[in-house]
Amino acid sequence: MAQIQPLTLVSPSGGVVQIDTPVVLAPMAGVTNAAYRTLCYEQGAGLCVCEMITSRGLVVGNVKTDSMLTFFDDEPHRSVQTYGTNPRVLARAIDELCTHYRADHVDLNFGCPVPKVTRKGGGGVLPWKLDLIREIIRQSVRAADAHGVPLTVKTRVGIDDDHTTFLDVGRIAQEEGAAAICLHGRTVAEAYAGHAHWDRIGELVAAVDIPVLGNGDIWEPSDALEMMARTGCAGVEIGRGCLGRPWLFRDLAAAMHGQQVQTLPTLGEVAAIVRRHGELLVRQMGVKHGLTDLRKHMSWYFKGFPVGGELRHSLGLIDSFEALDALLARLLDKAGADCPYPTRELGRPRGRQGTPRHKVVMPYGWLDDRGGLDLDLSDAELAVSGG
Repeated sequence: MAQIQPLTLVSPSGGVVQIDTPVVLAPMAGVTNAAYRTLCYEQGAGLCVCEMITSRGLVVGNVKTDSMLTFFDDEPHRSVQTYGTNPRVLARAIDELCTHYRADHVDLNFGCPVPKVTRKGGGGVLPWKLDLIREIIRQSVRAADAHGVPLTVKTRVGIDDDHTTFLDVGRIAQEEGAAAICLHGRTVAEAYAGHAHWDRIGELVAAVDIPVLGNGDIWEPSDALEMMARTGCAGVEIGRGCLGRPWLFRDLAAAMHGQQVQTLPTLGEVAAIVRRHGELLVRQMGVKHGLTDLRKHMSWYFKGFPVGGELRHSLGLIDSFEALDALLARLLDKAGADCPYPTRELGRPRGRQGTPRHKVVMPYGWLDDRGGLDLDLSDAELAVSGG
C-alpha cells in the first residue's frame, strides 16, 4: 500500500500548518481537553482539536470558556473549533483566539445536532441559510488569515435526506478561502445513529479542490484506509472511536505509513494509560477536578474487561491518586495484569449512539428560504454556552 500523504492546511496569505499524519482527533465536549489531546499526540495523532468553544462566550469573557482554552506548551499545535451564528462576533472571537490564545488552526462547526442548538437555527441546520454561511466563512477566514492562521470547516450531510447542504457548504468554503473541509457522513436527523454515508464524502471530494477529511464510523485502522480508498479524502477525523482507546492513533499512524499494526493492550497496559491520563488531567486541573474528570473515562477504558460491578462503581468515585492506585492494584490482582484485550469490542461503536430523530427541531419557517442575513440568531450561541 502506498503511503498516505501529509495534510497541508494553507491560509489565503500563505500561512501553513503541516500535519504529517492526516489523522485528526475530533473535538468532543468534555473530552478533548489538554490532557486527552496530549495523550493522543503521544500515541501518534497528527492534529488534536480542542473541544468546541462558543464565539459569544469568548467575546464576552466567559470564565468557563477561558478555562476550556488551556494548552500545554508541548502540544505541537493549538487547534480550536469554534461556533457561532453572527459573522462579526465570530470574527472577533477568532482574532482573540489567534492573538491571546495563539491558536495556529481554527475550525468552524456547522454540524452540531443538539436540539437546544438547532431549535434556535444553529449547528447543523445553519448551513441551510446560504447567504449567512457565506458571510460567516468569509469574515472568519479573513480574521484568521490576518494572523496567517488556516481556517477549516466541519459540517454534516444536511438537515435530513430531503434537505442536503454539504455540497453547497463545500463550494462556499472553497470560494471564501477555507483551507479544508471535514464532512461527518450523517444528517442532523440521523444524529449518531445508523451508518455514516461514506459515498457523500466521495461526492464532496469530487466537487471541491480543497482537502476533504472524512468523519464517521472509523473504529479501526482498516476503516480509515477503506474510507480514504473509497472516497479519495485526504485524511480522517476520529471521534467516538478513540474513547477509552487513545492507542488507536498509534495504529492509525502506522497504517498511514504502510504498516499493519494492531495494538491490543493487556489490562495492565490499559491501567498504565489510565494512570498517565490521570497525571495529565491533574497537571491541567489539579487533583480534585482532574481526577473527577477522569471518572467518566473509566467505563470506556475498561469496556469488555472483567472488572466487576463493585470495582467499576468505585473507579467512578476516585478523588485521589492513592484511591486510584489502590483500585487499579485490586483490579490487576483480581483479573491479572496479563488479562488480554477483549477483542469482541473491536470494530464496534463506542460512546453515544442514540436513535434517528423523526423531526429536526428548527425555528418556524426555517426551510422557507435560503438567505439568512436578516436573522437574529444570538440566542443560538447563548444556548450552546449556557448563557
